[in-house]
Amino acid sequence: MVLKPIKPKRISDQVFEQIRELIYKGEFKPGQQIPPERELADSMSVSRTSVRNAIEKMVGMGLLEHRQGQGTFVSLPDGQRSGSLGISMAVEEASIDDLLEVRMGLECNSAFLAAKRAGQTDLLAMEKCLVEMETDLQETERIGIGSDTAFHMAVTFATKNPVLIHLMRNFYDFLFVGIKKNLTHMYDDPGTLTDILNHHRSVFECIRNREPEKAFEAMREHIIYVKEYFHSR
Repeated sequence: MVLKPIKPKRISDQVFEQIRELIYKGEFKPGQQIPPERELADSMSVSRTSVRNAIEKMVGMGLLEHRQGQGTFVSLPDGQRSGSLGISMAVEEASIDDLLEVRMGLECNSAFLAAKRAGQTDLLAMEKCLVEMETDLQETERIGIGSDTAFHMAVTFATKNPVLIHLMRNFYDFLFVGIKKNLTHMYDDPGTLTDILNHHRSVFECIRNREPEKAFEAMREHIIYVKEYFHSR
């Protein structure tokens, strides 16, 4: 038997994971400027070099973008994504149907487990996303992709399953590309957005009421709706 030495995780990777988690949770929203390198470094007690390396990695993935003379911002949904994950998707020719099939497996199970394991903090995170989506819809007749994604990630975090969380974090990098290419117009249709918001509310209620089977089915109905919308265009 040959055992490999344990390698500690690089500081820049830990910084990367923290910032990416804030983006997925909606703490850093699309179009929002993130704090300067020095402030991030001080907050996390790491070097500016570690922060810079993490930021450059996210810029390469398309999660962040540099704006000359302004700073670093969370990429907008319609921003150009040319990172490695986007390239991988193009190479593999993954379709929106491929993405939604994976969503069906991952997210229905996430909703099921969340209904069993969600704590009060998880429920508050989901409800915060719902309030943001409701406010956006009332005030602008739109829902931000960031708020939508943050809700789904909040459901996943509530599973307390580190493998599932890791898979969903990386899967949503692919999903952002698919949304940009195929479903951006869905976020401009107030009627459709009302349906989507109601789906999210239904998933949330099932999770809050500790109804795993109903949460699974509510998420399944939501994903089927998105798939049918795509094929109707």
